Parts: sequence; C-alpha cells; structure tokens
Amino acid sequence: MSPNDAYALLVSRTGYLPLPLSGEDYLELLPAVWRSVNDYGVRIDHRTYNCAELGPLRRRPSGVDAKGGLWEVHYDPYNLSHVWVRDARTGRWITAPWTHRHLVSAPFADFTWRRARELLVLRGMEDTDQAAVASVVEQLLDRAESGPDRRIAARTRAALEPARPPALALPTAPPDEPDDEDTSEGIGADTPSNVIPFGIFDAFTDGSRL
Repeated sequence: MSPNDAYALLVSRTGYLPLPLSGEDYLELLPAVWRSVNDYGVRIDHRTYNCAELGPLRRRPSGVDAKGGLWEVHYDPYNLSHVWVRDARTGRWITAPWTHRHLVSAPFADFTWRRARELLVLRGMEDTDQAAVASVVEQLLDRAESGPDRRIAARTRAALEPARPPALALPTAPPDEPDDEDTSEGIGADTPSNVIPFGIFDAFTDGSRL
C-alpha cells in the first residue's frame, strides 16, 4: 500500500482528529513565488519589500538548486502590506513589509493593486511607480469605504427605474342582496332584528344532562 492508501484506510477505521493550524501552517498555505534578495529587498509585481533581517540573504543564493538559487516568498493576496521570506538556512520566516505601506491607510488586495495600475495606464501615467500606484489604491479604498453620495445614488435609481403603470383601483364588492326566500331584515337595517340571548351554563346542573 502507498502512504496515501494506508492513511485512507486508517481514517476509514478510526476517523481523524482535526487540529487547529498554527501561524506557520497558515504561512505554508499562502501562495508562493521565488525571488532574489537584492540590496533593495524583494520585488513582487513592482512592489518592494525590505527589512533589516534580510541583510544576511542579500545577493546570495538560497541553496535551492531546483529554483536557481532564488528565495521562497509567500504572500497574502488579500493583504499585500507584508510578505514572508523563508530563510533556507534556518527554515524560519522573515516578515518583510512593503516599503510604501505608509501611503495606504488600510490593507489592500491584489485585485485592488492591479486595478490601480490599470487606472494609471488609462490616465497615460507610469504604472510601475509605487508611490503613484499607492496613491490610486488609497483613493479606491476611500471610495469603497465612504460609498457614493446618497442623493446621487437616489437620482440614479430613479432614472434607471422603469415607468410603472398607475395602480388599478380594486373593484368593490356589490352589496349583499337578500335571498328570495329570506324575508327577514338584515343586520344594520332600520328595524333591529330580534336577538335571543343564551342562558348561563351551569356545570353542576346542566352538565348532568349532557
């Protein structure tokens, strides 16, 4: 049996015990890229990440020959303010912040960064300038947080809403007509009808006759 077959057999017989993931487990599950560590740090999609702990790794091979001596870098696609570089010598993670994170007030996702670069291209500006992209990212985050003006949104909904036909008047039910065989006066007529009241029920005397 292969290791996977043996594991499946054991799980089918004894079940499994789920364990909470540690911080390093979450880092292992994040997407990974392989980059060189230069004097300026690590660069991913025109973002530069750097910290003092990367000093011993700069301009040196990682020792992973299968990756050409590059270093393993993990990133969170929903928060690009930091990356994690695995030190191949010790196996520990080094947290490297984005060098322009002070220009953005909140964490941002990868699709926000790409959208900001697209807007810069549409404006005829350079989309590799980190400061310029960070400025557009901050504008996108502000718009997402505050939302459009309520009055403008209301006018937009009113303009897009199709014209509705006027409400139709509901037909009123005709007044009840007395049956041909019923000659008694109805309730609400000028002459009050004869009402025969019920007697008071006595459980000790009347109940014996039930």
